[in-house]
Amino acid sequence: MTDYNATFHFDQVRYASAGSIVYPPGGRFGPRIQQDIQLVLLYTGQMNVAIDGRTLHVLPGHAVLLKPGHEESFAFSRTEESWHRWIAVHLDPLEAHTRDALYRLPEVLPLTEEMNRLTDLLLNLQSYLPGDMPVVRSLGLAALHLYPTESMRMSEQREKHPSVHLAVAWIREHYAEEISLSDLAACAGLSSEHLLRLFKQHEQTTPIHYLWRYRIERAIELLATTGLTISEIASRCGFKTSHHFARMIKKTTGRTAKEIRQSSWSGLRKT
Repeated sequence: MTDYNATFHFDQVRYASAGSIVYPPGGRFGPRIQQDIQLVLLYTGQMNVAIDGRTLHVLPGHAVLLKPGHEESFAFSRTEESWHRWIAVHLDPLEAHTRDALYRLPEVLPLTEEMNRLTDLLLNLQSYLPGDMPVVRSLGLAALHLYPTESMRMSEQREKHPSVHLAVAWIREHYAEEISLSDLAACAGLSSEHLLRLFKQHEQTTPIHYLWRYRIERAIELLATTGLTISEIASRCGFKTSHHFARMIKKTTGRTAKEIRQSSWSGLRKT
């Protein structure tokens, strides 16, 4: 389990900000010297981050933790658009024990709903509040504590059973593809029956139900935060057809895809 025993304090946070950008195929950014602690959330495409000459490969559905003082360059997918959002927190110089704890954290974690919600809040607030306002700084502080919290939670999940973790990680990387129970069992190195028993024990659901739940979560995010068409979202999230997508969204949420999108954009306009 990750050892994280340092605490950031509100008075250390100078300002916080969030953003969202889509890079075209072959897009690049940098080099730059990172000034903040930055959490970058990748939703589509791919991203190679060169940090002081060392390359970190980031797949969609993951968040990467960037730390101040390093030279960074970004290279995005050559074949598709790469959409990411970020939270940046600017702090006073870190004490040695806090810096050490920060560097013990994993550089990449799977995206979580909590990360998305925090990013949504910051994006909405900064449309009318500057980054040094207390409420915005408080959200920045929350981001600093959320990442290690998620790291510890995921470490606990891995400790449940490594084969379940392997299957879940594979789902999060390949959910747009056609996936069967036998595919998941093969990646986990188990029989289908054994994987099914482990999922029911540790996730309280089946592997295929977990897969469809994850696809629906990603699809709702794209509905709420992008202008992609229904057919594009259906294709990116592994649904067989637009009709299948619409039926699953309605069955799961009780709302149509159009209603979800209208509700999300209405909320943004009110802020």
